[in-house]
Amino acid sequence: MSAPKVFITGASSGIGKALALQYAAQGATLGLVARRGELLETLQAELNCPCMIFTADVRDAESLQRAANTFIEQFGLPDIVIANAGVSAGTLTENQHDNQTFQAIFAINVFGMVSTFQPFIQGMKQAGRGQLVGIASVAGIRGLPGAGAYSASKAAAISYLESLRVELAPSHIQVTTIAPGYIRTPMTDVNAYPMPFLMDVDVAAQKFVKAISKKTRFVVIPWQMGVLAKLMRLIPPALWDFALRHAPRKAHANWDWL
Repeated sequence: MSAPKVFITGASSGIGKALALQYAAQGATLGLVARRGELLETLQAELNCPCMIFTADVRDAESLQRAANTFIEQFGLPDIVIANAGVSAGTLTENQHDNQTFQAIFAINVFGMVSTFQPFIQGMKQAGRGQLVGIASVAGIRGLPGAGAYSASKAAAISYLESLRVELAPSHIQVTTIAPGYIRTPMTDVNAYPMPFLMDVDVAAQKFVKAISKKTRFVVIPWQMGVLAKLMRLIPPALWDFALRHAPRKAHANWDWL
């Protein structure tokens, strides 16, 4: 089997960068998208594989469309498209100044996923093949205090990906949802509270790639967090409220993507 063509958003750091390195080691052809062009250039210089980089914000659907068109013109239709770009920040509904943060998190984590997939779906339908991969989160399983925007955005992503999977199944397009637990990345480095089953990003990327190659429909990584996620679904609301009333909360931050 030939090495795949893979298009990844949020590729300049964290999970996206680790995925790019994993696929490059397989000899894949890569299309890498991120806002921080200088980091993409540094990453591209490390990769020993065909690679195109695109400096773009996933909130800009037109930029993603242009990037997709350029990649397809150069290399053809990708086999795998990974919507990985995502952000997190503490939010409180009572604070009006958090409205902008709510909007930005949803724009990136949900609508950015839609804009990532959209340019490729018609071509995949015509080809009768392809795989769309969305990076969600265990935080989308149950609402977490102080993280209303992030939890809600990831819950929306999980439901969206499930809808998309059923919608595209007749066209032989696979849709994979990956819900990570705590992965050691710049996003989790700011967390000042215990993170159970914290996994190094390189190890996580290996497991992501394996799940993608198996065309898994839905997976939680690591598996221990998957067990916990199943238990989370079973906990009655009253018990959930009691258990989390004093849970640590993600700190507010001034993000440069707002």
